[in-house]
Amino acid sequence: MSLSPDQIPRLALLARIAVSPKEADAALVPLNRVLGLIDQMQKVDTRGVEPMAHALDLRQRLREDAVTEVDQHALFQSVAPAVEQGLYLVPKVIE
Repeated sequence: MSLSPDQIPRLALLARIAVSPKEADAALVPLNRVLGLIDQMQKVDTRGVEPMAHALDLRQRLREDAVTEVDQHALFQSVAPAVEQGLYLVPKVIE
């Protein structure tokens, strides 16, 4: 798949970016190279390859999920400007 020069302004519109005709001409070759690389990668047979979450086989060290601090919920809410039913009330910012 490759892009034509008239497709660059359409892509810019969809991406909501301003692209001048000069920039569109300059972007055509690099974008076509990227699309060519994607086409090449899609041709690789990946059947039997297990998906990875990370390039390195790392194990995350996990700690025990234990409470280490005392509950200060009531103290924090006692100094809050507005509280209702255990929740902090904040000013409405969206109309």
